[in-house]
Amino acid sequence: MVTPLPGGVGISGLRVYDQEAADGLCGGTPHMHLVCSEAYVVLGGRGSVQTLTTSGYADTPLRPGDVVRFTPGTIHRLVNGGGLRLVVLMQNSGLPEAGDAVFTFPAAVLADPDAYRAAASLTGDHAAAALRRLDLALKGFLTLRDEGQLREFHVAAHRLKRELLDEWEARWRAGALAAAEETGRQLDRLKAGDLSHLDHGAVVRLERPEEPLFGMCGLLQPYTVPAHPHPSPPKESFR
Repeated sequence: MVTPLPGGVGISGLRVYDQEAADGLCGGTPHMHLVCSEAYVVLGGRGSVQTLTTSGYADTPLRPGDVVRFTPGTIHRLVNGGGLRLVVLMQNSGLPEAGDAVFTFPAAVLADPDAYRAAASLTGDHAAAALRRLDLALKGFLTLRDEGQLREFHVAAHRLKRELLDEWEARWRAGALAAAEETGRQLDRLKAGDLSHLDHGAVVRLERPEEPLFGMCGLLQPYTVPAHPHPSPPKESFR
């Protein structure tokens, strides 16, 4: 498994949704990751990220140049205050796409796997479906923020995703763990005076789709490694 960035990290460009939601704010769909940390690098615009954890609710401003990181168990919702554009870095590249995210739908939807899948899917008109999904997740998010029951949400999230845990482990072993283990092997070779891995230096240009996808928080352009990469030799530079 070849991941886009070193260490098994995924990378995407994101233009945060600018449609107004039910509470009058523009932004993304509230959700939580079970095993992946995430980071935002703010490129342009302004806004904030609303978060909810067992420590409480917070609203962190986002401005160009800011970098904000949060860990699994952090429910988060991006708010677009105008032209908000980000680079998103995800731990364990491939796991978010394999289901490591749970939308904050109301409790009745979370309790029914079929209802959850239907609410989470983007069928038909993707733009309209994304907005419906956002509004439903926002309804649950506001209930969690105002009334608590965060522990119950954690239990429901685990119940929805527990059948995927073996698949997630396989992806982690092939991605982030394999990258860390390769570093260990390189260190062992260097200690032994073996420099052979230095002969395989290469540059690979990542690819991204021309048309953005409808993601959880906005129009998403995930970077990927080409199926058949052709490393380019480094060019000489003159200063």
